[in-house]
Amino acid sequence: MIANERNIEELVAQITDVILSRLGSPAIGNECALCHDECFVKCPDRMHSLLAGGGVRFGVTGAESAAAHQVALYIDHTLLKPEATRDDILKICEEGARYGFASVCINPIWVKEAACALRGSGVKVCTVIGFPLGANNPDTKAYEARRAIFDGASELDMVINVGALKSGDDELVLRDIRGVVEVAREAGGLCKVIIETALLTDEEKVKACLLSKQAGADFVKTSTGFSKGGATVADIALMRRAVGGEMGVKASGGVKDLQQAQEMIRAGATRIGASVGVKIFQEASGNLAAASAPTTTNY
Repeated sequence: MIANERNIEELVAQITDVILSRLGSPAIGNECALCHDECFVKCPDRMHSLLAGGGVRFGVTGAESAAAHQVALYIDHTLLKPEATRDDILKICEEGARYGFASVCINPIWVKEAACALRGSGVKVCTVIGFPLGANNPDTKAYEARRAIFDGASELDMVINVGALKSGDDELVLRDIRGVVEVAREAGGLCKVIIETALLTDEEKVKACLLSKQAGADFVKTSTGFSKGGATVADIALMRRAVGGEMGVKASGGVKDLQQAQEMIRAGATRIGASVGVKIFQEASGNLAAASAPTTTNY
């Protein structure tokens, strides 16, 4: 028994030494010492030094106000442009960690890269499923969701089957949403359902919200940003009334500044999807000069 206990202690010590060695060692080439064999991607030196250089999460410091910090917690910092490059993705990951946003939302192909870059930051990795049309088969969406979770996503923004909803096929819509919700649930993640409000009547918006709630989704979300319209205060208020207080409501598409973000929050939004998260943060912290710089749409 004593010999077995010594063997166990020696094994624990050896494992501890390996872990401490990896945590304390510099990156090998461009490979993150923490990821090592676990990631297929290479972590850039700038993210390695950013996350290892003092804090786990940067959040708000100095003159950056508590108000800015609170606004940041609402924001899914978003980059869904099809032409986004690896450097673009790493830049918004760096911004996500620096400003303490709720998540960084990127296309599925970049999930592993983002998960590696944001490791230890406290910022969630969010990705999109069935994006941007929602016209995939339910089993395809479920597989896409499972792969995204495997790669490191913890929040899934899925696009509803708009055509099925408008055809009155509620059973298909319900099954479509539930398939992704179940995958998210298995991993302890969140599922947000994009109902694409610009394509729906008010009656259809309410039905989409109720079906999402019935399927067990965590949020309903206004828009992909790729249709003919984005979030409106009226739609957020309608969606909030439809789902009550049990679900989140995400305003996405066309939120360009702090004022619009605050209007959405007052109407009932609990998450804001925006490509201008840094600008919103700077406006909230009073850094108006920086916030007034030209911005581009990233979704």
